[in-house]
Amino acid sequence: MTSTTPARRTQCEQCAGPLPLMARADALYCGATCRKRASRARLAAERARVEGEQAARVPAELRAQARWVRYSSKKVPLRIDGRFASVQDPSSWSDFTAASKASAGEGIGFVLTASDGIVVVDLDHAVEDGRLLPWAQAIVDELPPTYMERGRSGTGLHLWFRGQVPAGRRIRRGEIAIEVYSDRRYMIVGDRVSGTPLELAELPEAAQVIASLV
Repeated sequence: MTSTTPARRTQCEQCAGPLPLMARADALYCGATCRKRASRARLAAERARVEGEQAARVPAELRAQARWVRYSSKKVPLRIDGRFASVQDPSSWSDFTAASKASAGEGIGFVLTASDGIVVVDLDHAVEDGRLLPWAQAIVDELPPTYMERGRSGTGLHLWFRGQVPAGRRIRRGEIAIEVYSDRRYMIVGDRVSGTPLELAELPEAAQVIASLV
């Protein structure tokens, strides 16, 4: 039984030009310039892939708003260039595409403003071993189907609605931990819960509705 040696590459993988005669047997590029171009192309492809995946799991009505920031490992909002952002300074926010492509911080977040009429119901410590705890499941079952995503910790759940609350609200009763926000707050956007809508349901008088469920 004989083995065959793979044919030696003769063309640059980037520009299709000839490889130098003295190039290594495993060489892919004709020189440093093509090597750098190929590296940039790979990075661009990876950014496009990540952006596409994010777009597929974030509702269009959120992506259309220039309310996006990055966030640090300590959950501090950041501009896309890594400087601090403020939930009260629109000039420090960006559009979805720019925020998704940026490399600063750990990921992306959305700034809530009263004028947008978006409410987020944050169920804290609601997931255990990949399953909703009974109190959280009861609340989800009573609310209209809407866009939901997991918090950064993996134990929280964010439910996004069309509505408004006059002020942020926190509810603590035993193991129940709920926060409701619609203004001057940014929400880290995590992974969409599989099977949930890619749109926001209407929830008028959100704070009262949530309070009535617990």
